[in-house]
Amino acid sequence: MEKESVESVALSDDNDNIIAEDVRHLKSTTTKGKKTLKSKMWNFFYILPLGADQKLKSQCKKYGAQYVASSKYGTGNMRHHIKDCKRNDTRNIGQMMISRDTNNLSLSSIQYNSTKFRELVMAAIVMHDLPFQFVEWVGIRAIHQYLYPNVNTLTINTTKADVLKSYQREKLKIKAMFQQVSGRVSLTSDLWSSCITDGYICLTAHFINKDWRLQKRILNFCFMPPPQTGVALSEKIFDLLCRWKIQEKLFSLTLDHASSNNVSIKALGSQLQLKGLLPCNGEFFHLRCCCHILNLVVQDELKHIDRAIEKIRESVKYVKGSHSQVRKQKFLDWVKLVSVRVKKGLRQDILTRWKSTYLMLDSALLYNRAFEHLALSDSNYRSCPSAKKWDKVEKVWRLLKVFYDATLVFSGTKYPTEDLLFPSIS
Repeated sequence: MEKESVESVALSDDNDNIIAEDVRHLKSTTTKGKKTLKSKMWNFFYILPLGADQKLKSQCKKYGAQYVASSKYGTGNMRHHIKDCKRNDTRNIGQMMISRDTNNLSLSSIQYNSTKFRELVMAAIVMHDLPFQFVEWVGIRAIHQYLYPNVNTLTINTTKADVLKSYQREKLKIKAMFQQVSGRVSLTSDLWSSCITDGYICLTAHFINKDWRLQKRILNFCFMPPPQTGVALSEKIFDLLCRWKIQEKLFSLTLDHASSNNVSIKALGSQLQLKGLLPCNGEFFHLRCCCHILNLVVQDELKHIDRAIEKIRESVKYVKGSHSQVRKQKFLDWVKLVSVRVKKGLRQDILTRWKSTYLMLDSALLYNRAFEHLALSDSNYRSCPSAKKWDKVEKVWRLLKVFYDATLVFSGTKYPTEDLLFPSIS
């Protein structure tokens, strides 16, 4: 029996050298009256000769790692090594599985992990702003089952719970980060209204971490019930600060010029100052948003600008209209004829956002010759600015460019912006 077991092991290996070595090791370590080595682990390991410590050891055939092979230790350590072996061949017969569709042997080296699968689905929902119903869509479930027939289907409640758990984990990480901050934390806050007029408040923290790197973290984006008065805003912000336990590390709070914010900053500053939590007696606690100041200035000036901008707006709308495929093609033909070699396309502006107006003028000026030729060939196009109007548009564009560049500088998140205020507006 002992001789037959040795020969069967030798016949199951493809490499003649390894066969001879296996036989030699097995003969040297197997004695009469003892059981043969029947575990599948020995297809991947050598039996080493006894060393000075007189302990039976094994060695991986591919990687060379050694483990104690005594029967009292079992084969668990060798089994774990096979799963993580860096030189393990995915074509190994031990990893071949029977296909359910064809009943044939098919190669597979992918291991399904239900926990990892749920994490990936949860991350995709958060990253791409997908609804929780995403996991129950018929098409999505069909894709999952095609990739892995035994996949555990997810439900809305399960996914929602996974997202909440992930939020709590990230929240704990940020709290731990705040505990390691030796300096102060500056905050920015703003109110936002949804399409159904529900109010929300956003609170963002800016600080320098222990590695001296500027950090930005959105702490809260939560519902703000009416009335949104200054007192209600101050109470809401103070409650959020206490939840994050950073009320003792505050330096400043940046708000826009809404009248309710002036009331809230005074109430909140007084509350913090009574507890002695603000440096310099709160002299630098209230900061006004430079981007909002520039926005107010530009919006006020745009009300008095010549009608030339209106003509540009109507011209872009005429070419980019939803029912103007023929117009688009005519315009593109003129772009080629007048040799306008730019990759930037036309952009339609939004009346309430002056930056979009600047981007519209920036793109339209590149195609002024194409607009002029379109007006000559299309009698329905009547919004083309005259030469004088184009000159005025260019002047307006140059004026807005100064404010646009300054706004980009002030909106940076990877560098301090307070010291860039006066050089940008001077």
